[in-house]
Amino acid sequence: VHIEEDAGKLVHEGDIASSSYSLVDYNRCGIPLAEIVTEPDFRSPEEARIFLVKLRSIVQHLGVCDGNMEEGSMRCDANVSLRDAKTGALGIKAEIKNMNSFKAVKKALQFEVNRQKKLLVEGEKIVQETG
Repeated sequence: VHIEEDAGKLVHEGDIASSSYSLVDYNRCGIPLAEIVTEPDFRSPEEARIFLVKLRSIVQHLGVCDGNMEEGSMRCDANVSLRDAKTGALGIKAEIKNMNSFKAVKKALQFEVNRQKKLLVEGEKIVQETG
């Protein structure tokens, strides 16, 4: 468990590469955060979703957080990397950030697993990304 606080975020006019200006949104600045980091133990998007449902129940029971993902009081960042079938070693990861519902987590993770599988089947390399 890591204790942190939310920082301001940059909001760009258009996309970041062609933006003529950026604004700083301080709305969540200073809000306390508890970041929970796990080992790469989940073997499917459904396992990750079930873990989050159970985690939300725990933080609600403890009174730490209301667990309302849709309002931003609980969010999920996840790394996806496929294991080499021969060696079992983890491949290059892609990070998916700020998912705000259990359905979004499962859907985004499944999309990323399928994307990485397709690239590997086509002989392409996985590039470390954050999205």
